[in-house]
Amino acid sequence: MAKRVQVVLTKDVSKLGKLGDVVDVAPGYARNYLFPQKVATNVTPGILKQVERRKELERQRLAELKVEALKQKEALEKAGTLSIAKQVGENDAIFGTVTNQEIAEAIKAAASIELDRRDIDVPEVKKLGEYNAEIKLHPEVSVSVAFAVVAA
Repeated sequence: MAKRVQVVLTKDVSKLGKLGDVVDVAPGYARNYLFPQKVATNVTPGILKQVERRKELERQRLAELKVEALKQKEALEKAGTLSIAKQVGENDAIFGTVTNQEIAEAIKAAASIELDRRDIDVPEVKKLGEYNAEIKLHPEVSVSVAFAVVAA
């Protein structure tokens, strides 16, 4: 079995790693593909220090994002039940459905928090009533928001 070499990736490489990762690869792969394409560099003590510093900055940035997500969670919990008006037909059935965009707009109006609609998971709503939407604010922080569908 051939000896492996360690390289630091300068770009994301699918099935190998992300920018700044230290990976073990075959010497021919490094010499013939990674180095000429400027996708990786040799590992040196100076580069390892840069990689560690970059990772520490990234950890700090993620910690700040988590703190911000926790603040948003508190604000959403204080906002109470959101109200969404829909046209109603027979037997309290609504026309259309409640979308995650409508929930995002209601949150913006009630709590002044702007959320990406793709982070909101809305259950299937076909009638008037109270429901809960799950919102993912951060990979480790999610909150359930109550909303009421009322007649317009």
